[in-house]
Amino acid sequence: MSMKIGLAQLNTTIGDLNGNKEKIINAYEKLSISGADIVLFSELAITGYSPKDLVQKAHFIEDNYKILDEIAKATKKVPAVVGYIDQTFNGANKYYYNAAAWCENGEVKFNAHKCLLPSYGVFEETRNFTAGNEPTVLEWQGKRIGITICEDIWTGTFLMTRRMDQLDPVEYLKKKNIDIILNLSASPWNYNKHKQREKLLESVAKRCECTVVYCNQVGGNDELIFDGRSFIANADGSMRACLPAFEESIKVIDLNGPALEGEISEELTESEEIYKGLTLGLKDYANKTGFKNAVIGLSGGIDSAVVACIAAEALGKENVLGIGLPSSISSEHSVIDAQDLAKNLGINFQLIHIQTIVDAVENALQPIIKETPRDTTEENIQARARGLLIMAASNKLNALVLSTGNKSELAVGYCTLYGDMVGGLAILSDVLKTKVYKLAQYINREKEIIPQNTISKAPSAELKPNQLDQDTLPPYDILDKIITLYIEEQMGAKKIIELGFDPDVTRDIIKRIDLNEYKRRQGAPGLKISTKAFGIERKMPIAQKYLN
Repeated sequence: MSMKIGLAQLNTTIGDLNGNKEKIINAYEKLSISGADIVLFSELAITGYSPKDLVQKAHFIEDNYKILDEIAKATKKVPAVVGYIDQTFNGANKYYYNAAAWCENGEVKFNAHKCLLPSYGVFEETRNFTAGNEPTVLEWQGKRIGITICEDIWTGTFLMTRRMDQLDPVEYLKKKNIDIILNLSASPWNYNKHKQREKLLESVAKRCECTVVYCNQVGGNDELIFDGRSFIANADGSMRACLPAFEESIKVIDLNGPALEGEISEELTESEEIYKGLTLGLKDYANKTGFKNAVIGLSGGIDSAVVACIAAEALGKENVLGIGLPSSISSEHSVIDAQDLAKNLGINFQLIHIQTIVDAVENALQPIIKETPRDTTEENIQARARGLLIMAASNKLNALVLSTGNKSELAVGYCTLYGDMVGGLAILSDVLKTKVYKLAQYINREKEIIPQNTISKAPSAELKPNQLDQDTLPPYDILDKIITLYIEEQMGAKKIIELGFDPDVTRDIIKRIDLNEYKRRQGAPGLKISTKAFGIERKMPIAQKYLN
């Protein structure tokens, strides 16, 4: 017997219960009319992922139930499997579950509770949720169907997040002779993660000798970006079909028909994937927080240039304002590069000279700083004058400030608190400088948008005459490798040095990373693209003495 699955890869918003309901019902109607026998949605589709402490708000769970009831009443044609929050009571105690509801003929027939709750990296599910005992298995039209939620299938050879005394949901389903595993997922994206997911589903399908249907959320929610790429794996581990990356999509797929040509996962280069991910992350962050416009300080450097390009793509060129803020230190070519970039992009551009502000601040500080040599104090006044003006423009224009610092700078503290770190969103905070250059090359793949001089000139903060980043930092290709090994691969200094890196440089970089946690803690939220992002994912104490 043929069975057709309707995959609903939707961009839901955390807490927008009515808006999410409309998306869910609309997708259900389209997919059921198109011939789906079952319609599958993503993890916590009703509430959006992750609701975090919204779970603890007085009426949130009750309102989530009301929306589930309305969705269930709409399921008159075929079953729908929808993510929501379930609740049980034991005396005065309440227990919340990351759950899935099997809705059919106008009501909820079955529910399933997530068994494995991740509490690592960006995940804090054990904070609000209780783990389910075992996956739900049901019989439907002669098929044995197992319902799992995201982490439930991340077991075995890939990522053991369960305690030794916890059930392995995949092994449990294998013993139940399942025909189909449905997996509702909200798996955050990082570059190259899709290949890991493909291998995971191949492994689960082969292990259980059944079809695995994986429906993943798409869109940006706060710092997290979800890439979608929902797909189906056959019992032999081969891929039957895959939905597109970084966009909403609904599709009916016949589990018994031939694999769909052109529906297998698209291959993106790393730079293309990062660009698409950042564009989606910015677009959703702005839309979901109520911003239509963005403002950026355009220095003529490569970081602000890449941010401006992403902003124009995400929000529309007419909604982006670039402000050039030169001081007496700024080079003429930097101003020209910023103007040329704005012209190439077609964004609005204003030039505001800051030297009079800088001079006024220095004069006001004379009672404190007189008879002291000039140092980074005076240099940072320039950055903070720019921050003052950018934030004033934000307030007046109701525009989101996009800070432009990259991961390399944030790692070692090569940035100014209340200066270039001000902003509502840090687009590049998880993008290493070497990857910023690759993004610039990707942006210019068809024509010159970012001026070539911006790409080819030596990077400089331009806070003092003839200043270059490499005066105080090692070359970025070295710096970025050490940052990656220390942050993402969690190697210590000894191991990194054993790989051939200079001992003094390695120890200096690690010391800078650890000592600048206080700066990062006060920075704007940033979009996660790597396996270990600052802020949301790497949580270190500020007052600590362990440096290694």
